[in-house]
Amino acid sequence: MPELPEVETVRRGLLPVLQGAVIESAEARRPDLRWPLPEAFAERLAGRRVEAVGRRAKYLLADLDGGEVLIVHLGMSGSIRIEGGKAKGRPGAFHHPRAEPGAHDHVVFHLAGGTTVTFNDPRRFGAMLLVPYDQLDSHPLLRSLGPEPLGNTFHADYLARALAGRRTSLKAALLDQKVVAGLGNIYVCEALHRAHLSPRRLAGTLATEAGGPNARTERLVVAIREVLREAILAGGSSLRDHRQVNGELGYFQHAFKVYDREGEKCPTLHCKGHVQRIVQGGRSTFFCPTCQR
Repeated sequence: MPELPEVETVRRGLLPVLQGAVIESAEARRPDLRWPLPEAFAERLAGRRVEAVGRRAKYLLADLDGGEVLIVHLGMSGSIRIEGGKAKGRPGAFHHPRAEPGAHDHVVFHLAGGTTVTFNDPRRFGAMLLVPYDQLDSHPLLRSLGPEPLGNTFHADYLARALAGRRTSLKAALLDQKVVAGLGNIYVCEALHRAHLSPRRLAGTLATEAGGPNARTERLVVAIREVLREAILAGGSSLRDHRQVNGELGYFQHAFKVYDREGEKCPTLHCKGHVQRIVQGGRSTFFCPTCQR
């Protein structure tokens, strides 16, 4: 499933095409994705101007004139393709064909000027919703989300308070979207390795007895920010389904230190350990038991 860097990469690719554009018409080629599309979905989008293109956690947000917001979730296999106009997609160095256009092109936006924006989703775990702007923060998908890890409200003091007293594993706590928004399995594994923290460590040990931050908390916040920024610059990670809007694959999977590197030597300087794989909460965790404590 796309994580924050992949969704942010898509947002940045859409920004110059969608922001300020008018949706002349929309096609809803089926009535549902993960959930039913909003009633009269295509009709409600026709003629609307996109005022801004944002992101909250793993959700894309398109602010429309008239006071509504289009929420888009890519699900497990969703991708967005831009064609026509001046934004025709092109394959990148690590390109391999995405799902064939046609059968899985479920929603198509036709913009003034001839550009089309197509949502392709073979597994149909994606979603599109229309929500009044003044109800966005209270919407069930968004109201309980924690702070953005690249935002000003995510810092060591906050993280220590959020983790204080928690008896769950550190990895499980970081995957909790109420603690921090947008993190997923890949980038939690990578950030914990950079911070030299075991995914099995109790989350509460990242807070002092008074609930404040300690050296571990500081290291982890820095590591999370670094990993996410580098992944965004690389266009995200392409494992199975993620594509940028121009058809290129992301590159960050080539920079993984531990994720999917089971049995390989730990890349930490002077560390003699090897990457191990364990299962936590039904998901694979990759880490070095020698240098991650």
